[in-house]
Amino acid sequence: MAKASVLSTRTIDYLELIGNGRRYRVPPYQRDYSWTEEQWEDLWNDIIDMRSTPDDRHYLGALVVEERGDREFLIIDGQQRLATLSVLALAVIARLRSMASGGVEPDANAERGQELRNRFIGERDPASLTESSRLYLNETDNAFYQDYLVQIRKPLNPRRLPKSNKLLWQCFRYFSARLGDQEELRDDGQATTALLSETVARQLLFILITVDDELNAYTVFETLNARGLELTTTDLLKNYLFSLVRVPADLEALRRRWRSLVATVEQERFPELLRYHLLCELPNVRSRRVFKLLRDRTRTPSDVFALLDELERCAELFAAMSDPNHGYWIERRDADRYIRELNLFQVRQATPLLFTAWESFGAEDFVRVLRLASVVSFRHTVVGGLNSNALEVVCHRAAKAVRDGAARTPAAVFDRLRTIYVDDVKTRQDFARLVVPTGGQRKKLAKYILARLEQDAAERACDPETDPGTIEHILPEHPSDDWRQTFAPDRWEDSVYRLGNLTLLERSHNREIGNAVYSDKVLAYARSQYALSRRIPELAPEHWTPELLEARQRHLAARATHLWRADFA
Repeated sequence: MAKASVLSTRTIDYLELIGNGRRYRVPPYQRDYSWTEEQWEDLWNDIIDMRSTPDDRHYLGALVVEERGDREFLIIDGQQRLATLSVLALAVIARLRSMASGGVEPDANAERGQELRNRFIGERDPASLTESSRLYLNETDNAFYQDYLVQIRKPLNPRRLPKSNKLLWQCFRYFSARLGDQEELRDDGQATTALLSETVARQLLFILITVDDELNAYTVFETLNARGLELTTTDLLKNYLFSLVRVPADLEALRRRWRSLVATVEQERFPELLRYHLLCELPNVRSRRVFKLLRDRTRTPSDVFALLDELERCAELFAAMSDPNHGYWIERRDADRYIRELNLFQVRQATPLLFTAWESFGAEDFVRVLRLASVVSFRHTVVGGLNSNALEVVCHRAAKAVRDGAARTPAAVFDRLRTIYVDDVKTRQDFARLVVPTGGQRKKLAKYILARLEQDAAERACDPETDPGTIEHILPEHPSDDWRQTFAPDRWEDSVYRLGNLTLLERSHNREIGNAVYSDKVLAYARSQYALSRRIPELAPEHWTPELLEARQRHLAARATHLWRADFA
């Protein structure tokens, strides 16, 4: 980072941070207040622990602000912590007022409360007699914060408040209750005051990082692990885009479209959409570069709406790619099958290619590209065990070729993917050694592979999602001593999850044979409805051995190689 981009970095306590007339503003469209009792309790416990050790200090992490003028700062990262400390201060002030009105040192406690308000919250306007604030929250929370919390007024109907306003009010009530729970604070105005003016103000420290613009702030805090809920690429982009639009009607349109877009994609996955959108055109887009790249390409209000147009075109497809049952696939025959496969393989690197194929190809050719992505991923990642990151580079090139019109057909797309398409010889070799554990998520993968092989062998439908068959381990997962005669114990662990040791079997048969010896199991295989299971007695009529397992897996590998093959290979 350029040296001039960070104006200052220093350790600062809460009193210095909030003092000397400084004002802090949360960008209007930054995320709402979201801390809950878990975070409030952690903070409270830290404060109470420090009361008895005044020389101790406790860091609340980094606070990243953008300097906007003399004593004016925009909070880029840290609003959750500052808002919570401000609410705690208000709870202390309210407690002192309550003591004063209840006859406990009324003059002294009233004066203490006012001094704390002037120091930590703001000052009273001499004309309107309303309290100003040193902290301004976002557009959802600021009105409630200023009109109720700062004025220490109870909302008329807390149940009807927006979620973040409710959390702010619950935060105030939480700290008010904790102050009342502390016996040594309950009727002691001096001790209650010291909790804020000494413990909180002087023992809680921040690393204050002041920067000259929001882009440099993003670069700074991405490497930090602050205690607050971290700002995301989504928050930063939203703040930046809204800052470019000034016309009220355009601002309202932007707000409406942004909400719809984020609702379609979901907040936590939005940065992923942004990255894949950029990968349709640009190579090597890393997560940390997304905000900078989008900011560099978006400078005017027309750029903002052009970006929204592009994102809206792929947002629904992006959401549907994680859900084979999404309504998006109802009229797109066969697409849901390949979407299910890509999710099962946990491969997302083909997403930019699918974005551009959807834009450029008809429905039938899009499904062919979708199948191509599934087959390439299966050979490369599932069977070959190769690093899936290699897919991203090649899929970007294919996506760009489709976008630029250089690849106009699925066959032309395959030409761009050929370098990551594992050939038949290596696929057969890799599959012959394939091991698929049958626990957890991997169980679905094993069932999928066996069902596809069964469908090919029996020439009848065998849907891995709906077929009632269960996975049978020919050599059991927990072999009895009887298996020692044909399978040396030192081979058990390496063999039990080999594909050649797995088959589909009716649930009743599987339950019946359990961990039985092979001579009992083979009878159940012979009467099974599954073709692959019925063929086991032909291969191994009397015993199951490592050599027969190898032979069966080589046979399955040959079948798999022609079954998972690209149309254009």
